[in-house]
Amino acid sequence: MKLLRPAPETPGAQLELPLAEALPPVTPEQQDLSPTSAPQTPETASPWPPALPNGRRLQVGERTVHYALKRSSRRTIGFTVDDRGLSITAPRWVTLADVEAAILEKQRWIFNKLGEWRHREARRILPTVQWRDGASLPFLGQPITLQLESPAGVLMFNAELRMLHLALPAHADEQQIKDRVQGWMQNQARRLLAERLDIYAAKLGVRHTGFALTSAATRWGSCTADGKIRLNWRLMHFPLSMIDYVAAHELAHLKEMNHGPRFWETVESIFPEFRDARAQLRAHPPELLPTF
Repeated sequence: MKLLRPAPETPGAQLELPLAEALPPVTPEQQDLSPTSAPQTPETASPWPPALPNGRRLQVGERTVHYALKRSSRRTIGFTVDDRGLSITAPRWVTLADVEAAILEKQRWIFNKLGEWRHREARRILPTVQWRDGASLPFLGQPITLQLESPAGVLMFNAELRMLHLALPAHADEQQIKDRVQGWMQNQARRLLAERLDIYAAKLGVRHTGFALTSAATRWGSCTADGKIRLNWRLMHFPLSMIDYVAAHELAHLKEMNHGPRFWETVESIFPEFRDARAQLRAHPPELLPTF
């Protein structure tokens, strides 16, 4: 299932939702274009990175687009935005004027994606979680604090103080702490994610044939043609609205096994605010989450 990008649909019987557009590090954003389409109005964003080695440039209004051009036997002009910037693959018969016209047509998409990459790179280097007493990590969109020892002698979560008591000795090592926290997070995920699926399945009038957690490094969830849904337990780091978006998205595939207009209408019918939640999910690449 490809939930997070304006790209071609995934073929086959299983649809997947990439982690922040299929990181690590990030799956390049791609679009295809016939060189005969009409121009669009650009959105305000700055090109990133500032230049590509041995690349070309095109002035678009007050902004300069830097890009690398490659020729191939393909039949359309393809755009890719990744950590190197904008790369364009064009048929050998297409003129440079055709390529530049295609850039003008797709300038809105290009500047959006370059801006997203720039924003993502600016946020990439963050302090890692120190797996020790007093460490903090996100749970349902809010920080919780880890405490090794437990007053009750058992693993417990104090929701009022947002304190997770791990019931571990003061000399516990990092791996013990990580294992205990991951186990607790996954138990919470089994309960909460199943509940959210049931809520939105009832709204949509569908039933899935199975639910399981996944620890996949490249997708938030998936839905198979026979109705089995898998959701990534690391969604528990996010606010409930983002979890609900993924649940609604996967369930919508039980009616529309694609990403066409009817699919998005189905998502909107049970989760009207999906656009905001989708944008939030796009802004949270996996490298911003704790590493277990």
